[in-house]
Amino acid sequence: MASPFHNPASATIQNLEAAFAGESMAHIKYRYFAKLCREMGDEDTAKHFEETANQEVMHAFGHLDLLFPKANMTPAKALQFAIEGETYEFTTMYPGFRNAAVAEGHDAAVKEIDEQIAESKEHAAQFKAVLEKAAKRFAALTKVEERHANAYQAVLDKISA
Repeated sequence: MASPFHNPASATIQNLEAAFAGESMAHIKYRYFAKLCREMGDEDTAKHFEETANQEVMHAFGHLDLLFPKANMTPAKALQFAIEGETYEFTTMYPGFRNAAVAEGHDAAVKEIDEQIAESKEHAAQFKAVLEKAAKRFAALTKVEERHANAYQAVLDKISA
């Protein structure tokens, strides 16, 4: 998840990234526990897990506010970070996990990992398509704005002459 906005060797940045990962995992784990509790008929415990999961998301967002400051972000940068993350997943992370699962004979894990590799490729392609579409939209807007600016300049030149 490394952000170009900070020194990746910084202990504080490494701690914020670890805290973000921990809060994110807690959020998903608590959602899963809520699902299990609900399936077992314990609605009160399920609700408690869901409330806590919501708080974990807010903690994770707080860490992200420091790692990816709003003032430095644009939709294009967010899309690029997403593309990089998804690409890392299907090219490096999951293939390594898959090799270990195969070596250990964990067939169910291999199947799950294969699905994640395919989905990560799909997600990266989707984010890339959105980024390319946004770039085309921006280019078109720039041409319109340039035309307007030239028209205004022409009028200004006539008035100033």
